[in-house]
Amino acid sequence: MVLAHPPLGSFILFRSFLLSLKSQHLRVYHNLVKLVEETVRSENSRRPHTPVYLVGESFGGCLALAIASRNPDIDLVLVLANPATCFSKSQLLPLLPFSHLMPKEMNPSLLYMLCLSSGIPSRMAMGALQKSLPLEQTVGELSQAARAVSSYISVLADLLGVETLNWKLKMLKSAEAFSNSRLHAIKARTLILSSGRDSMLPSEEEGERLRRLLPDCQIRTFSDRGHVPFLEDGFDLVTIIKCASFYQRGRCVDYVLDYLPPKPPEFEQIYEPHRWTEVACNPVMLSTLENGKIVQGLKGIPCQGPVLYVGYHMMLGFELIPLVARFWMERNIVLRGIAHPMAFKRLKDGKLPDLSTYDAFRFMGAVPASATTFYKLFSTKSHVLLYPGGMREALHRKGEEHKLIWPEQSEFVRMAARFGAKIIPFGAVGEDDFGQLLFDYDDLMKIPYFEAFTRELTDEAVNLRSEREGEIANQDIHLPVILPKVPGRLYFLFGKPIETEGRKQDLKRRDEAQQVYIQVKSEVESCIAYLKEKRENDPYRNVLARLTYQAVNGFDAEVPTFEL
Repeated sequence: MVLAHPPLGSFILFRSFLLSLKSQHLRVYHNLVKLVEETVRSENSRRPHTPVYLVGESFGGCLALAIASRNPDIDLVLVLANPATCFSKSQLLPLLPFSHLMPKEMNPSLLYMLCLSSGIPSRMAMGALQKSLPLEQTVGELSQAARAVSSYISVLADLLGVETLNWKLKMLKSAEAFSNSRLHAIKARTLILSSGRDSMLPSEEEGERLRRLLPDCQIRTFSDRGHVPFLEDGFDLVTIIKCASFYQRGRCVDYVLDYLPPKPPEFEQIYEPHRWTEVACNPVMLSTLENGKIVQGLKGIPCQGPVLYVGYHMMLGFELIPLVARFWMERNIVLRGIAHPMAFKRLKDGKLPDLSTYDAFRFMGAVPASATTFYKLFSTKSHVLLYPGGMREALHRKGEEHKLIWPEQSEFVRMAARFGAKIIPFGAVGEDDFGQLLFDYDDLMKIPYFEAFTRELTDEAVNLRSEREGEIANQDIHLPVILPKVPGRLYFLFGKPIETEGRKQDLKRRDEAQQVYIQVKSEVESCIAYLKEKRENDPYRNVLARLTYQAVNGFDAEVPTFEL
């Protein structure tokens, strides 16, 4: 188990502490608990306003739970990988009654079984097979993996004697019983990491059980990991903590001030599963210079914030991934998207997608919608992405493609003016080139099953804009039925920045702010109209035309578009 403090700065994520344990501390489980507890209390007294992270794997997970249950007054954050709170269901349990009968020298077959339970041999073999190398090289890599396993077993034989194994099994049994008896007393935020290939414990099942029992708990499942993921290659704990929004400097997580921008390797890791969107939609990015000239790329985007980007939300937010990715790759700008609170919390468990579905969006800077969030983002000179139409616009009805469904009154102009933020209106088109809406909200609500399903989804999420009137207040969550098309292309146009610097006093007046709001809305509509007209002259609007061009000119070549 590791104890760690998040720092005040953002250069190092955690400071870790290694406990040196003497043999007398290890004889009884309660002695070990008390020793770690003393260390936790000592660190908490040194930094009472900074949370202490307890990171535990297997037995360490039980130990972390025990500490949290005995110290509910301390600000703790638990990160538990395959906690052994389900040890009674382990394949090792049958060994406990017979452990005293084993010879002093560990049996190689038993060691091999333990090695298999860790999942290491299977991962080595699968890694060799997945490289798709020629047969001779594959056999060579498998042989090398077998030698590594043999070496691993040799090390186990030196370190893991019968007495050690006997002690370990008894400690696990005590840890399981103690932790499970005190789960009701745990108040700490908890992140559980469950492995899909854990041959030693039923970790996926146990993770779900703990999630239901602990008051503030989330779970992340890794289908290709074994029992000891921290020892496996490519398992980045820091990135996982950041994705799950479990990094915090104070007692409560602050989605603005606690945010750490992605590093290039982290971005590549998160973006890789979504890279297909670049091939499918090959977005055209256009921006407007200060003189009003439209240019290709993002040259017209200001380098320094605060900047507020206000635009149209496509069906299901299809434009988000390529938009945020291009800003990061081309300009090294993190867009802090104002997102629906359902991406951060639930009112209750149910049928909504798991919170892990939104990890990539939170990792790339998404924050829950609120006036406080706006204030903090502008005060930190951030680049803020706002869709005034929100969920209603992203779940629009038939015939509402490219239609702005915004509130009647401004929600952002006066806040932007308070910090002198530039407002950049932008339009996006192309959703109609990727799918046709077959069943929208109105259609689904005529079918009893889908009506009930929609009500259940909506009841699980925080309701926004309930005080508003008109269509913008209809924030019911539903899943429209869309017929996919042969992919077309996405187009973005960022208009000329609207300055609010020096207009703070003028824009305090509602009528003045409303005029700017109407101007922004008009500019967004103009951007959409421009793109809809111009894309008709794009010879590479169809994905087949783009692939043909790249096959001739290289797949790294930039595909042309219409003339500006």
